[in-house]
Amino acid sequence: MAYASHIINHSRKLRNVPKLTRHDHAVLVRWFSNGAQSSACKREDVAKVCPVGAPAEREIVSKFVARNPVSFGLSTNNLSRKTMRLGIPMGGVVYSRELLCLQVLSRRGFSSDAGLPPHQEIGMPSLSPTMMEGNIARWLKKEGDKVTPGEVLCEVETDKATVEMECMEEGYLAKIIKGDGSKEIKVGEIIAITVEEEGDVAKFKDYSPPASGSGAPAAKDSAAPPPPPKKPVEQPVPSPEPKTPKPTSSASEDRIFASPLARKLAEDHKVPLSSIKGTGPDGHIVKADIEDYLASRGKEVSVLTPKIKDAKLASLDYVDIPHSQIRKITASRLLFSKQTIPHYYLTVDTCVDKLMDLRSQLNSLQEASGGKRISVNDLVIKAAALALRKVPQCNSSWTDDYIRQYNNVNINVAVQTDNGLYVPVIRDTDKKGLSSIAEEVKKVAQKAKENSLKPEDYEGGTFTVSNLGGPFGIKQFCAIINPPQAGILAVGSAEKRVIPGSGPDQFNFASYMSVTLSCDHRVIDGAIGAEWLKAFKGYIENPESMLL
Repeated sequence: MAYASHIINHSRKLRNVPKLTRHDHAVLVRWFSNGAQSSACKREDVAKVCPVGAPAEREIVSKFVARNPVSFGLSTNNLSRKTMRLGIPMGGVVYSRELLCLQVLSRRGFSSDAGLPPHQEIGMPSLSPTMMEGNIARWLKKEGDKVTPGEVLCEVETDKATVEMECMEEGYLAKIIKGDGSKEIKVGEIIAITVEEEGDVAKFKDYSPPASGSGAPAAKDSAAPPPPPKKPVEQPVPSPEPKTPKPTSSASEDRIFASPLARKLAEDHKVPLSSIKGTGPDGHIVKADIEDYLASRGKEVSVLTPKIKDAKLASLDYVDIPHSQIRKITASRLLFSKQTIPHYYLTVDTCVDKLMDLRSQLNSLQEASGGKRISVNDLVIKAAALALRKVPQCNSSWTDDYIRQYNNVNINVAVQTDNGLYVPVIRDTDKKGLSSIAEEVKKVAQKAKENSLKPEDYEGGTFTVSNLGGPFGIKQFCAIINPPQAGILAVGSAEKRVIPGSGPDQFNFASYMSVTLSCDHRVIDGAIGAEWLKAFKGYIENPESMLL
């Protein structure tokens, strides 16, 4: 009990335990050293350590502890974390919680035999659904600084953007475990230590977090008795098999038996059959024997000529560029898309003369009112959104149990930057006007180039538009689907073409733009994809219908 009292007295924030336990979401995170095991393991002491004020509340906790015996498995040099959620009556309603053992990113520790004061370990947070690890771009606070809830501690490079990490509790930054530029930090890995008192900062000058996987398992291994020595097992001596003479052919010494395919392969590669031992029936040479011989000969050649290859590599002048976080996640997602999604492609040419005329008229109005200019890509995004509303089967995604069809039309727009490819999202695109779409696209594109996108700026898209025509003059290309979406539209450049006129010898000129729809065949059948392209072409060639 003395250890438990020592714990409560050393934590300023846990002195008011009755108030904390009355809260529905009160979570008490405790680290006990090995010396506290004798008293902490008793049910009565658990109830004493966590007083709940009113007698009724103490009775509830006592009954809960009686039904759920608490056992703190504690060993030398290892601290076991336990989280208790208590069922507390509030306003006549009893909110039941379970005793949970979970690892949180922000953990409070208590002084142990090492003499460390109460402190909090801050772990690498998960700032996006696909984030498995992150990088520390820079710390905005330094060791010894006071931090308050809501203040930005550091900037974290996630798999998609650079996000500010805020402090959750008041205190002092005692130790930065992962400094500026630290890379490939796993989610949950400790990056910093905070303390409550400013005087405790100096005690963490030489602090280093314990290695994962050490502690209790190691202690258990050391305490376990050595396994008994294994007795040698005498294996029975196998009885010699009777030797039976193998049937041989008298003509085998003069003639080499090989399959026709093996002979053809040997002739093509100039391989003497006499140097190959057959593994087929009755010693016949088969195709696999020739292939094995060629493979072994290739290894011998590679062993004999390493110096020549090294000389060729030495003559190359190159620079190794390390992978950025966005480059690695883009590579893994695109590889996953091509390996798991059955792509097929539909291409159509659309006349954009009327679209260009409408754009000129709208930009004249925008300039007069001081608004942003509308680009061809803005009109394409609007047309794609309206086509998705008209053909909702394309606004879907595949799961193992069902096809999820979205009611919101959120268009991701591919933006190329110096850091890599970003796809910020324009939400409810079908409900927004062209001026709003133009302003929002320019805003998120600028944030992408500044590497300042937040998770809400790129999550939740249902369809993607990628345009390489306007900026780069690419006539036509096939884009890779952005999972878990089922479609992506690749937009090419507009070009002048000669088209037949009304008469036999008459010709006209018109501007045409090629677009290619990449579809997930699990979700979008060919006829559905063609129907979507028909609707999209109708909006592009009759752009006034987008304004209705």
